[in-house]
Amino acid sequence: MHDTRWLYETPIAHRGLHGEGKPENSIPAFLAAADHHYGIELDVRLTQDGEIVVFHDAGTHRMTGQHHLVKDATFSALRALRLSGTPYTIPRLTEVLDAVHGRVPIVIEIKNTGRAGKLEETLLTVLQNYDGAFAVASFDPFSLQYFKKNSPEMLRGQIASQFKGETLSGAAKFMLRNLLLNSVSAPDFISYNIHDLPNKSVAQARKTLCVLGWVVRNARDLQIAKKYCDNIIFENITP
Repeated sequence: MHDTRWLYETPIAHRGLHGEGKPENSIPAFLAAADHHYGIELDVRLTQDGEIVVFHDAGTHRMTGQHHLVKDATFSALRALRLSGTPYTIPRLTEVLDAVHGRVPIVIEIKNTGRAGKLEETLLTVLQNYDGAFAVASFDPFSLQYFKKNSPEMLRGQIASQFKGETLSGAAKFMLRNLLLNSVSAPDFISYNIHDLPNKSVAQARKTLCVLGWVVRNARDLQIAKKYCDNIIFENITP
């Protein structure tokens, strides 16, 4: 049986506790979250040469001012970049795990735009050597299905929203926003866009699963989360 108490009890800092010279998804942001006893949410992508890096966007321009696609760049090329004008660099996931060292739980969002494969396989190898509390999460139920099949003891989180503006078919949006592919991902928790709540499917799922609300940024969001969620993924506020 999975121990999911931390999912209910520990507020989770979105991309770390960033700000004031600590960029999102940077080692300092993660250490700040750990120092304040918050959980950590982060994003992982695979580089061209097979390294798992912690980075949200498909491209590097917003965070570095340079134009690279993470999937087409080598780790050494990405390592030469600096995050938001600071001295800090794009970290490997292994570096983040070493820095956090099990002090607080981590929610690892899998940024895979294709079929489940190399990223999931590499991530599984990395996480099998980590002793701290963690969960994997994804918008893609088939990415989570990989872990269901190959490491069923790992906590899995199905991320969802109304998918407004996404380049998906109407049928796909309907199934994903209403959690109709949970039979594929078999999640231990749901992570849902706070601005798309309430949702009847989420309310039904909450009877048996933890629901996280993302991203809580202000008092109004927090009030929504208190009504419809069990815990929050937050930024720019103090929970």
